[in-house]
Amino acid sequence: MNWLFAAIAVLGVSASGPLMAGTAAPALAIAFWRNAMATAVLAPYGAARGELTRPDRATVVAGLALAVHFAAWVSALKHTSVAAATALVTTQIVWVVLVDRWRGATIRRGVLLGLTIAVAGVLVVTGVDFTISKEALAGDALAVLGGLGAAVYLVAGEGVRTRTSTLAYVVACYGICAAVLLVVCLVTGVDLTGYSAKAWWLLVAVTICAQLLGHSILNHLLAVMSPTLISLLLLLEVPGAALLAGVFLDQSPAVGVYVGLGLILAGLVIVTVRRPVESAGQL
Repeated sequence: MNWLFAAIAVLGVSASGPLMAGTAAPALAIAFWRNAMATAVLAPYGAARGELTRPDRATVVAGLALAVHFAAWVSALKHTSVAAATALVTTQIVWVVLVDRWRGATIRRGVLLGLTIAVAGVLVVTGVDFTISKEALAGDALAVLGGLGAAVYLVAGEGVRTRTSTLAYVVACYGICAAVLLVVCLVTGVDLTGYSAKAWWLLVAVTICAQLLGHSILNHLLAVMSPTLISLLLLLEVPGAALLAGVFLDQSPAVGVYVGLGLILAGLVIVTVRRPVESAGQL
């Protein structure tokens, strides 16, 4: 049953990139609505179960970092290909390793090798996009920033998940993230309404697929699966998103992008496998 849940979660997060890229709404608004809708669905259930608690400092940091992650990544999808954006945002594990090093941890040779290969893949993707357009390159940069936000989210939430239920944690994170994004949208004048019926249905779809059947299930599986295994499963999002984007959005990135994707995936697999389980970040 756990593997069935894992498969559903991977499919859910894989669909998020193509769904958001195809939604005719501002990027920040998409980021806001997917978190706001998920909070609206989960909060009443959490309250009925008596699981909701006041978020501590680490949870607040995780929620803020999640807002940075979504704001940057959804914006990236509007400027570069789904395949490139998804691959670059999964470099979050690289940032987590760097945070570990900053904390004083020793980086294993295997991890260093994986980081080198992954970074080489990033350079290949961004180099190809640089020759295509400055807009695509800007999208790549936003995706990398989204990966950094995700890494802070992982590190901040690692300890919280050991003392807080999945439901309480995700409601707090999604709620804080939605509140921050709402303020940003209002300050910057982003339209939060007035979309077509198709856009609203796509917003509902990304909330169900990516937020409820993706992020939330993966958080739940951390109780029975190691963070290392979860991280490996998340790497399947890259080819999944690329295939879905090719089918539904008719996106066919340059051959060089796929070469870079292959290097990134290979490097991240090495990093995830060789990184000590006890220090692995949790999603």
